[in-house]
Amino acid sequence: MTGDAVTADFVRVCSLGELTEGEPARADIGGYEVALVRTETGEVFAVDDTCSHANVSLSEGEVEGCTIECWLHGSRFDLRTGNPDSLPAIEPIATYPVKIDGDDVFVAVPTS
Repeated sequence: MTGDAVTADFVRVCSLGELTEGEPARADIGGYEVALVRTETGEVFAVDDTCSHANVSLSEGEVEGCTIECWLHGSRFDLRTGNPDSLPAIEPIATYPVKIDGDDVFVAVPTS
């Protein structure tokens, strides 16, 4: 069986100090619009910045625990899995691996 290989390289996006706990931040990483979230427990997540139900930025929404809310219709997405926790969204959003090295935040997005 053959298929297209997808690779991902970690890219430095920001420092931990640039991420405020509970407030999403938007970043363009290799052409991908990504919402970065530092939770109140200090974990950092990276998810697609566009709601799967409506074409709006999730980084403009609110964070509660490990979920991010779309400000337009109220759908919530799990930051760990990308799965929607509430309607009207039924499709998940993409999640991206995050690596912390010292004070630097790295995110991996597909490169091919």
